[in-house]
Amino acid sequence: MKLDFYQTGCGGPREYAWRPPRIPPEPALTHTVTRLSEYFLPTEREPPADAEALSHKLMVRAGLVRQVGSGLWSWLPAGWRVHARIVEIVREEMNAIGGLEMLMPVLHPAEPWRRTGRYAIEELFKLKDRRGADMVLAMTHEEIVTGHVAAAVRSYRDLPLILYHFQVKERDEPRPRAGVLRTREFIMKDAYTFDRDEAGLDAAYQKHVGAYDRMFDRCGLEWYRVEADVGMMGGLGAHEYMAPCAAGENDVALAAGYAANLEVASACAQPVNLPAPLARPEEVHTPGMTTIDAVARALEVQPGTTLKAFPIILDTNDIQLVVLRGDHRVNDIKLRAALKSDFRPARAEEVERRLGPPGYIGPVGAPMPILLDAAVETGSYVAGANKPDAHLRGVEPGRDFPFERVDVRSVVAGDTVNGSVIRIEPAIEVGNIFKLGTRYSEPLNATYLDEAGRPRPIWMGSYGFGPARAAAAAVEQFADEQGISWPRALSPFDVELVVLGREGSEERALAERLYDELRAAGLDTLYDDRDAGAGEKFADAELLGCPARVTVGRRTLAQNELEVQVRRGREARGVPLDGAAEAVAQLWRELP
Repeated sequence: MKLDFYQTGCGGPREYAWRPPRIPPEPALTHTVTRLSEYFLPTEREPPADAEALSHKLMVRAGLVRQVGSGLWSWLPAGWRVHARIVEIVREEMNAIGGLEMLMPVLHPAEPWRRTGRYAIEELFKLKDRRGADMVLAMTHEEIVTGHVAAAVRSYRDLPLILYHFQVKERDEPRPRAGVLRTREFIMKDAYTFDRDEAGLDAAYQKHVGAYDRMFDRCGLEWYRVEADVGMMGGLGAHEYMAPCAAGENDVALAAGYAANLEVASACAQPVNLPAPLARPEEVHTPGMTTIDAVARALEVQPGTTLKAFPIILDTNDIQLVVLRGDHRVNDIKLRAALKSDFRPARAEEVERRLGPPGYIGPVGAPMPILLDAAVETGSYVAGANKPDAHLRGVEPGRDFPFERVDVRSVVAGDTVNGSVIRIEPAIEVGNIFKLGTRYSEPLNATYLDEAGRPRPIWMGSYGFGPARAAAAAVEQFADEQGISWPRALSPFDVELVVLGREGSEERALAERLYDELRAAGLDTLYDDRDAGAGEKFADAELLGCPARVTVGRRTLAQNELEVQVRRGREARGVPLDGAAEAVAQLWRELP
């Protein structure tokens, strides 16, 4: 379900037809092990000791995944079925927009990564083969797919193209966490578009927006599309597809008609009451007051009426001073984008030598370029005096120091966009789409000849989707205290059939017959035929979280009806034994 938020700058709100989840074809009734007595589903009563995220706890307890090492996970049979269902949804939508599926290797020669400048990425696994050649384990495949296209495309007639694959990715993640949410090895769907110009890229991008919207709807997730930073991918722009949940590692700023990753969000700051203006800055004695809060308390002003100075050193070793309101924080990603360069905070000795004592620095008289955040309005502020134990009252930007206006602060809850108040909530990034432009085609010489026979660079886009993250997001969004509660499209099985009766009993004979009938009706059925107690069977069924549980026991025979427990909402419904399989199938089709 798409939440009622839309990104800006992408053509405004769009409506997409919802496509219902695929109803599985009639399964083969032989050679498919879906009896729990023969199935590998090692459930656990207790979660892993280090598990914090709900999805980590429940996916291990339900027997879907098992850890191999830090950030390394195996998908067990039931978990792999969930993963495969997500992959099939993504594949169908990619094929529907003209995508051509292929497969590229995980192991790459280092040279293409050097040519694009990405070999230095810290998270990139690097190794040497037996001949001493430098190799890498792929995080993404821009370098390789661009090389293939560069070698094959000659003319504008060969474009556009959409190529995609599902492949293992490797990332030397410094802090793996939350089960399958942040890992060092994972499977991604990566798609790449190749077009003649920016207009072609825009059209390809919009195709993927529509396809991704449908993927998320079909997966049954709550989601929103947000503006995002291009990050290590580079390029002209990006959006992320976010699934809101408490375990999310990203923060998203949301308001009516607006959604953006906090890394790039912009908004109007909450106003502050500025002090009365002064004819010129006035020095005040502030001994030992090196923090914004200490100065604000001593001078009886709001923290937002002070100016915070943040000295930075650029790659060129030049120093600049970033100035923002005392109640705001610098957003490193927005600052890098504004500078079009990397930077580092100046060290204490550099600040002392080039500006003044740390804790007392400010923009007045600063012998360096000053970047002033957009939230600092015209008026009177308190700022450091660039001398020990002293601040200045009545400092006015423009009058008392020159500046270049930039937007480099982190948005906070309570700010506004077009009058709507922003709230911030955590979310899982499940997919991302990038307008790469010529970021990769130029260094890798991917060109084509236009209608006039002139060489032109190919315009590219990149589009990722994480099936593991989609699975974890579904667990996070819909689980309850009993266990997982899968959306119908993602569940490892459509129905779980539980028999409460020993071998040779009437209940067992009925369950065996019903098992075949449910499968013949097109339902992927897990049959709990184990010699175990009712409590254990029900607990395991709720832990696994199939959309419906069908129970066959003595009461079934006595009342001549089946009990069907709907996992979401925990409703219990009675179904007459006569035509029970088709009735259960119809009930299943009506579930979300």
